Amino acid sequence: MQTETAFDLTKLLKTVFVPLENQRICILIDLEDTAGMKDYAFLERDDVPVQKRAYEHFYLGLKERVLEELNCSGGEMFAYKVTGGSNLDLPDEAVNAAGETISLEKDVYPNYDLILCISTYSATAPLTAFAKQFGFRGATLHGVNDVILASGLSVDYNDVSREAEKMRLGMTKADTVEIDFQLNDKKHTLTLELSEQEAQKSHGLCHGLEPDVANLPAGEVYFVPTGASGEFPMKYEDGTIGIQTVAGGRITGVTFVHGNEATITEHKETLKSDPVTGEIGELGFGTQTLPFADADIQDEKVLGTVHVATGRSDHLGGHLTPDLFEEAQNASHDDILFHPDKTPEILVTQVRMHRQGEEHVLIENYKPAAYLQGLFKNG
Repeated sequence: MQTETAFDLTKLLKTVFVPLENQRICILIDLEDTAGMKDYAFLERDDVPVQKRAYEHFYLGLKERVLEELNCSGGEMFAYKVTGGSNLDLPDEAVNAAGETISLEKDVYPNYDLILCISTYSATAPLTAFAKQFGFRGATLHGVNDVILASGLSVDYNDVSREAEKMRLGMTKADTVEIDFQLNDKKHTLTLELSEQEAQKSHGLCHGLEPDVANLPAGEVYFVPTGASGEFPMKYEDGTIGIQTVAGGRITGVTFVHGNEATITEHKETLKSDPVTGEIGELGFGTQTLPFADADIQDEKVLGTVHVATGRSDHLGGHLTPDLFEEAQNASHDDILFHPDKTPEILVTQVRMHRQGEEHVLIENYKPAAYLQGLFKNG
């Protein structure tokens, strides 16, 4: 298990970005009521733990010592209204510490070199698009908690990058991946078509001057499936479990297992009215040894876990962009993580990869199988 250490913002920024002298850095947060940004009034609230950590560990860290240590400037914080979903488009309107309304596209994106977005919901997809448009680099760190600060954000990302590359090379150009699930003594299998594509990695390094956004904590090898079929169990946020039927690369039906049947009914209605919400847009594998943080942003990076995602995929190199959804609020990218502590009811009994005419077992019962272990030893 990763040893927990004191969070070091200077080390993190130096490793992830290698900032150049005089580069400008700022912080974005999200608030239900952006008026709370004036004079940092949100700090008086009890329901904004992520935003408080952004202030305490990032804003104060930059202002008190990190900007000087990096020979950088800025350090301002801005708040935009909570989007309500993972990777939904960001509003342009934001508020600064003086309580003034500003435009992110006019006042922030063009004027900062490094942008840290510490928010309730992931903003990786929209921020990546803005980075390409305006030329900045950045990092998204949604859902930050104390465990993440002391572990996933306190590792050496040079090491993480090297280990992720070993795994990427051992999985790239795969034809298919099959995932076997067990729920209530019943087996379900999901098959994902990868079509010999180049595997990608989320490794935490965002060097150079090219526009780019790192998703932190990092440590993942991923694909954008070209097709998918079969079925898999899914645990909803309220604990409800349903079996997802997959055909033609997307979820086409859901069967209630237990929990709140209304949750399943609502999901079915969304799939019917906006079918692309069920498209399988990602297959990902964790590469790190980290403690359970009860936050997908870290827990999906744990070696032995696997996740699929539905919805928006353009930030990963896929074709599904927000304009293809019937409703803007549906244009999210939603990870479905299988982790022994998050989904103890669901056992991933085996994950198999077919590649270059050979079959390799990758994971068994949430443990890396011999093939994956060999990649790290041989790299």
